[in-house]
Amino acid sequence: MTGWPEPPAVGSETDTLLGSLERQRATFAYKCADLTGEQLRGTVGASAMTLGGLLKHLAYMEDLNVTGELAGHELPQPWAAMPTQGRGEAVWRSAAEDDAETLHRLWADAVARSRAVLGEVLTDHDPGTTYLSGGAPSTLRRLRVDLIE
Repeated sequence: MTGWPEPPAVGSETDTLLGSLERQRATFAYKCADLTGEQLRGTVGASAMTLGGLLKHLAYMEDLNVTGELAGHELPQPWAAMPTQGRGEAVWRSAAEDDAETLHRLWADAVARSRAVLGEVLTDHDPGTTYLSGGAPSTLRRLRVDLIE
């Protein structure tokens, strides 16, 4: 595929990790791109996880980790309206109530917010810079690796 994001074969730590993250995002977007709401709600085997649930979960994790913890902003909707206790499971389970367009938009908007924050922070800070994640110290390096995972 032409224009597929690839991390540089020889590059800085920041460029390599961001390149890998963008490749993972592009792959996930490609695999979910033309699925209907019904297809996004489908499960495989005994798992209750759906691709729609995964889209919503990834959107939440981008916002929780980057928008909330790293940037220190309030979480946007729909996360802000959800109770904190049990929010993680509620996020992916509630995807069954959302249409495909909503799920894709939630994820795309969260990724756009993350790109903007990471672009600003990584311009001014070393990858080993520490910030508080859930009240515990973490680094920008670890954040990017977690997002890739």
